[in-house]
Amino acid sequence: MVKLIALYRKPENTEAFESHYFDTHTPLVKKLPGLRRLEVARITGAPIGEAKHHLIAEMYFDDEDSMQRALASAEGKATASDLMQFAGSLVTLFFAEVEQL
Repeated sequence: MVKLIALYRKPENTEAFESHYFDTHTPLVKKLPGLRRLEVARITGAPIGEAKHHLIAEMYFDDEDSMQRALASAEGKATASDLMQFAGSLVTLFFAEVEQL
């Protein structure tokens, strides 16, 4: 299993960010073909100092090929376009392979 991780820095307007994220962006993400699970968590603190991030989203896929197909799909392109418009300056994206321990 692999996942696409989106890590969002704190926005200037948290209320506007969350409104767009949960009402517009999340429904787009849920349409990604092959998406097995979506987890979103609000970051509430850090062990040392103040947390610089606001949300983390983890999108799980069976394997890298299915994730790449999802990202290349029409739904993936619509999701990416929306992301860049509302949070392009706030988000860091990366891929991870999930180890079952």
